[in-house]
Amino acid sequence: MNPKGHLVLVLHAHLPFVRHPNYESSFIEENWLNEAILETYIPLLRTFRNLKRESVPFKITMSFTPTLSSMLVDPYLISQFESYLKNLIQLAKNETIRTKDDPHLNYLAHWYLDHFTNTLSIFNETEGDLTKQFLEFVESGNLEILTSPATHAFLPNYESEPSIIRSQLKNGRRTFRRVWGRDPKGIWLSECGYSPGFEQNLEREGFRYFFVDTHGINHANPRPKFGVYAPVEVGAGVFAFGRDPESSKQVWSSIDGYPGDFRYREYYRDIGHDLPWEIISPYMRSNGVRINTGIKYHRITGKSDAKDFYHPDWAVEACGDHAEDFLRNRIHQVEYLYEQNKQEVVVVSPYDAELFGHWWYEGPKFIEFLCKKIHFDQNTIQLSFPMEAARAIPRIQSVSMQMSSWGENGYGDVWLNRTNDWIYPLIHSLAIRMQKKVLEYKNGSEADIRILKQMGRELLLLESSDWAFIMKTGTMVDYAVKRTNVHANLFLALEEMLGKEEDDHSVLLAAETEHNIFPDIRLEDFI
Repeated sequence: MNPKGHLVLVLHAHLPFVRHPNYESSFIEENWLNEAILETYIPLLRTFRNLKRESVPFKITMSFTPTLSSMLVDPYLISQFESYLKNLIQLAKNETIRTKDDPHLNYLAHWYLDHFTNTLSIFNETEGDLTKQFLEFVESGNLEILTSPATHAFLPNYESEPSIIRSQLKNGRRTFRRVWGRDPKGIWLSECGYSPGFEQNLEREGFRYFFVDTHGINHANPRPKFGVYAPVEVGAGVFAFGRDPESSKQVWSSIDGYPGDFRYREYYRDIGHDLPWEIISPYMRSNGVRINTGIKYHRITGKSDAKDFYHPDWAVEACGDHAEDFLRNRIHQVEYLYEQNKQEVVVVSPYDAELFGHWWYEGPKFIEFLCKKIHFDQNTIQLSFPMEAARAIPRIQSVSMQMSSWGENGYGDVWLNRTNDWIYPLIHSLAIRMQKKVLEYKNGSEADIRILKQMGRELLLLESSDWAFIMKTGTMVDYAVKRTNVHANLFLALEEMLGKEEDDHSVLLAAETEHNIFPDIRLEDFI
């Protein structure tokens, strides 16, 4: 096959580090991981397995952030998901009894019960460690996996403090190596946030490529001849791949995007909110707060609040229609650009992984159908990994790029605005203090070294882009503010303990126990 184009399908899998063991009351935020495992990560594994079972070749790129990778292998969080899923299985069993007088609802209740039971079976195959199951597809050549900065920090906001960028990149790479047992070729810069000069930092850590939004490429100097349809070299032998706006709009658009089809499952109708409290409360485990259970009986239906019942077979049919439409549009796009450019076309389609399954319940099935149609129905394009696609280009243009992101308005508004600007003076000041304390105590006692390392963990967790994002969007703001204050206050409390051998180290032990990420953190990361 001599294709005219390469489709680089990229799924960015990320969640902030949320881990709260030994608390009497449950943390609703821990369900972020539970829901993602149930609705995105295991469904994607099902998709990959189905493709392998039917001998369909595919190549998909996925980034697993260090925070997510760490949570996927954490024994406490693994046990929490198992408990969460067993609770859902019991709820589904109860639903098969409650709905016995309504044939369609009863069918859906049994459908969910079978689905949850199968999910538990897959989860238990590797004793809850899903990284082992994803690695099977890495080793078979179907999946290329990437890392990101350590806690998904929005790096352009930290240009003035190089130690932050350095520690984020070093711990991002090191965590990936520890969890996945290999070095990543590329990196997903958090929120696709790029600033001039980052390529030097990336090259020092061994990263070959990263991704930017469309305007990051189109506003480069000189303007790239092929736009986002060929990678560019931005210095130090590092390559940037730009997002294709057409394929993004087909999936992401709230108006024209596939997930809005009336046949798909309605995300916002869940029995956790629909059923009377006395029926659903035994299964909530949420301190009296109504939350989603994952059992949703309705389809999107239309733009009104009136919703009809969900029909899984209709939704599967929609997936086939949309996969065919997506492929048809990519073929037309590639054929046109190939004639214009006189070289193979690279179409980069990056998405949040959690879109597929969590927000768009049928998304993993769409990916499965798309891969099958690419293999069986045409010979114009092929699925490729980023650097594989780059090697198909005769010459790659070198350019200089300006700051950009894939956030709203394309730059840094989301992560620096009136709702969250108060966190940055705090973070910068603590980063400077960290540098000074490491230089002062790096040859100190064993206790001082432990304290410094935990200060480093608290600082990295404080820098997560998620807290600023949540403050901007206005959802779960109290939790984001609390996490910001907790990490800052712990940093300061630990700093006070340096050089005081007689101090009670219970604060240190509690912090090490709860915020146990980055066990291989190094003090030199911060100087």
